Amino acid sequence: MLRPGVDLIEKLGGVHKFMSWDGAVLSDSGGFQVFSLASIRKVREEGVEFRSHIDGSQHFLSPETSIDIQSRLGVDIAMAFDECPAYGLSHAEVERSVELTHRWANRSLLAARRSPLALFGIVQGGIYKDLRKRSVDEIGAMDFDGIALGGIAVGESKEEMFDIVNYAAPILPADKPRYLMGVGTPEDLVEAVAAGIDMFDCVMPTRNARNGTLFTSGGKVHIKNARYAGDAAPLDSGCECLTCRTVSRAYLRHLFVSGEIAGLVYNTIHNLFYYLDLMRKVRQAIASRTFAEFRGAFLSRSIREDES
Repeated sequence: MLRPGVDLIEKLGGVHKFMSWDGAVLSDSGGFQVFSLASIRKVREEGVEFRSHIDGSQHFLSPETSIDIQSRLGVDIAMAFDECPAYGLSHAEVERSVELTHRWANRSLLAARRSPLALFGIVQGGIYKDLRKRSVDEIGAMDFDGIALGGIAVGESKEEMFDIVNYAAPILPADKPRYLMGVGTPEDLVEAVAAGIDMFDCVMPTRNARNGTLFTSGGKVHIKNARYAGDAAPLDSGCECLTCRTVSRAYLRHLFVSGEIAGLVYNTIHNLFYYLDLMRKVRQAIASRTFAEFRGAFLSRSIREDES
């Protein structure tokens, strides 16, 4: 919406052509992004007023404008406009937020009727199970194409996060995709699949790549460490990504500590490949009815890596 702007992307043929990407594209509604601008936003029944983090200009988002923008971008899956309550709010505050999200969900559905978008509703409720149950019931009863769990990983502990995921995921509609927003580590993904989640999104593969933290079959590699300065081995000998087939750990470290953008590209390629390959293995394990064994072995290996 703000950069480069929906008008430009629409003029250039939509987000698929803009990015030269022929796969599926899922967009967020702007609800979480506005949540992250808590100090410069104002929430009311009609929608949200906020100031751009780029130039300070004033903007307004409503369920209707959010759906219109996502439609004009030309995405495949869009999200209903919601309010993401901050961690630590009282039950009454979260309840008011959930009720607003439900009203906005209805308005999002009405706005999307003229669009070919697949529209997902978002379940909110913070860490309060009664509010999560209420949100599952109300959002699940609406005519959405899929259901997301939102407001997760926004400051709560890992234990609180999975207490809610393990409670809410199994009671989501069984005939629609179940999407966990903003999560997470490789271990989080495997545990959430066990709870019944189908879809994920997270900045972790790319953000960690930019920070020099790489996921491998042998555990995390912090590539800036001096121990890799003379390491001629590939990042992960068991990985078939372009990075692991092309360059050494020593070269990746050199690029990173030198501030070379190529290092961030190599790191990102690897981390994305790792995540996609992990989910491929998860699907294979489910199809072969060996997911329980796969999960146990994967989590056991992760524990050993953390202890090493």
